[in-house]
This record gives sequence, C-alpha cells and structure tokens, in this order.
Amino acid sequence: MARVTVEDCIEKIPNRFDLVIAAAQRSREISNGIPIEIDRDNDKNPVVSLREIACEAIDAESLHERFIRSMQKNLINEEKNSEDELSLEEEFAAYLNESKTSEVTDSNLFQINSPSNEDSFEDVSEELINKED
Repeated sequence: MARVTVEDCIEKIPNRFDLVIAAAQRSREISNGIPIEIDRDNDKNPVVSLREIACEAIDAESLHERFIRSMQKNLINEEKNSEDELSLEEEFAAYLNESKTSEVTDSNLFQINSPSNEDSFEDVSEELINKED
C-alpha cells in the first residue's frame, strides 16, 4: 500500500526529495501530537503522512514552510554561537597584542639593566682557582 501512496503523492509533489521532506515533517508533527486529518487504519506515521499528502488533506506548501521554520530555529542558535566565537577571537587577539607589547617592554628593560657582554665575565687563571681550593 505504501508504494501506491508514494505514486499518488508524486502527482501532488513532483520532486521526490521534496516529497520525502514534506512526509518526514508531517510524520514528526503526528508524533508530536498534532491531530491526523484522515483515518489511521492501523498505519504508521510515515504512511499516514503520505496518505494525507495524496488526499490533499494537508497542504504541501504549508508543510514546506513549517519545515523551513523548524530549521530556522537552529540557524538562529548557530548565528549566536558564531557571534560568541567572533568575540572570543577578538578577545584572544587583544590578549596576544597585549602580551607582545609587554614582551617588548620587558626585553627592553632587560637590555637596559644588563651590563655589556665584555664586562660581564673575567678570565681567571688556574692559579687563582687552585689557591681558592
């Protein structure tokens, strides 16, 4: 019976991919408790949704719009997450810029306070080392 139902639905929604999306959306709605427009006849939700589409009890365009609306909720959350990620990236870039400037000033201070390389070490003869022991 499902094959005949699919063939009947192809007349209403010619694209098979759109048909699958519409039937899946209607099946989800039925599972969530939205009332069925035709008799169930002991069929499962996907078959009932296909029969509703074939009988034109449900408008295919409204199913398509409801599907888009259900997906848009997820897109809004993704946009918020991407904005959070951008702000984190900006904070990290600012942190890196601060650390670079602090490194530069620390290295400049180190260079100013350090004595020159020529005066820092003295050559000591072996005799002086032996005397200290």
